[in-house]
Amino acid sequence: MATDSQNAGTSSTDVALTSSQARMRQADLPSNWTMADLQHHLGDIPAERILVVPPPGYATPDDVDWLDAHEDRLCELEDGVLVEKPMGWYESLLALLIATEINIYLRRNDVGKVLGADGSMKILPGIVKIPDVSFISWERWPKVKMPRRPIPALVPDLVVEVLSDTNTKREMEIKLVRYFESGVRLIWYVDPETRTAKSYTSPSVVTEVNADGSLNGGEVLPGFQLSLAALFGEADRCEPR
Repeated sequence: MATDSQNAGTSSTDVALTSSQARMRQADLPSNWTMADLQHHLGDIPAERILVVPPPGYATPDDVDWLDAHEDRLCELEDGVLVEKPMGWYESLLALLIATEINIYLRRNDVGKVLGADGSMKILPGIVKIPDVSFISWERWPKVKMPRRPIPALVPDLVVEVLSDTNTKREMEIKLVRYFESGVRLIWYVDPETRTAKSYTSPSVVTEVNADGSLNGGEVLPGFQLSLAALFGEADRCEPR
């Protein structure tokens, strides 16, 4: 006999709710927290970026994978909470241009691989991040062919984040600490609003790159230079050369 859910059709929310009934708590979030407390814990991010199915504290990397595969939604995972990753067309364009320049460098310097803006990685137990661009050296890349799923446990050498309107300063500070805890060696934060960037080699060591400056690959990508003026000029180009 068909069940009510089979007769009515089963939505993704129904599936997630059903599976959550047997879930194990992934993080001990205080029972008296409100949505405001959760927002603050995650870096004062907008409430619309926080998914409540599965319930906060119960989400796993499998949920991140499921949403990507079935709903084409990119979510990061922090303390058992799914946080939707914001990215507009301009941020996507900048990320693609940066990845292209790194790929050109890698054709001449075969030192690793680059992933784009949907490259989800488990960087720590229970922590999934999706950098806009990431570079993984051959030393860190698995020596056997990886399956397409589940999300791989990988720690990039370089992470690039193109800031979006809904990214908060505190969110990016928390993310910075997480990345370096996992073993990331170099982080670039690119700000489309000011056309500047910040290059971090630790949470407290940062180089400010102004609009006329260039991002430097340092020890991660020796000799690599990316002019911000050239990057934004290409992003803003409206006609053929």
